[in-house]
Amino acid sequence: MRIELVGDSAVQIVLGEAADEGTRRRVAAAAARLRAAELVGVTECVPGFTSITIHYDPVLVTRPTSSARWLGRSLRRVLADLDGEPGGDGVVVEIPVCYGGEFGPDLEGVAALHGLAAEEVVRMHAGGDYRVHLVGFIPGFPYLGGLDARLHSPRRDSPRTAVPAGSVGIGGGQTGIYPVESPGGWQVIGRTPLRLFDAHRERPALLRAGDRVRFRAVDADAFRALEAGP
Repeated sequence: MRIELVGDSAVQIVLGEAADEGTRRRVAAAAARLRAAELVGVTECVPGFTSITIHYDPVLVTRPTSSARWLGRSLRRVLADLDGEPGGDGVVVEIPVCYGGEFGPDLEGVAALHGLAAEEVVRMHAGGDYRVHLVGFIPGFPYLGGLDARLHSPRRDSPRTAVPAGSVGIGGGQTGIYPVESPGGWQVIGRTPLRLFDAHRERPALLRAGDRVRFRAVDADAFRALEAGP
């Protein structure tokens, strides 16, 4: 673990070098401890792939009784002996996806890139067991780890100005879901009718860090039926 300054009101705690499951668990455990500790001056704790950014009120932390050095010592004390601590495992969420065609305009391109048939890409993508490492970029966007290495694909050379809500994409070694219509450069291979983000729900974001995701391939008729609702 190392602590690095990020401007004049934040520090970054680096807990690993790779976005793997072990690092994810350390990040989740550290975030839970820090939130429970309620350290003086700390205003926000933001988990990332391999680190946590701690935002603090510089007015409080630079007081004689709460120096920056004190904050560093406190962070190390709170985060001692993280190994073996539960890593914020969430729930399993099934996501229905209609792959290809109008819903996944980049499916054929991804298949060609890897010398696969489109059906093989769908089988491999839908057959994965994914973990939400973090939610960001836009509200509710889940960054999912666990994508089969054979499907790792570069982002598009020309990002789209508008990616439909629910689009399932591949960006490098990750897969994710656009919760609302937005610009984006990931390879879009399908779309889900589920609403990933709704500000009017008690829990606006469908997915949280630590949740596991399993995709289920559906056809266009099933997509439309699910989209229409009960």
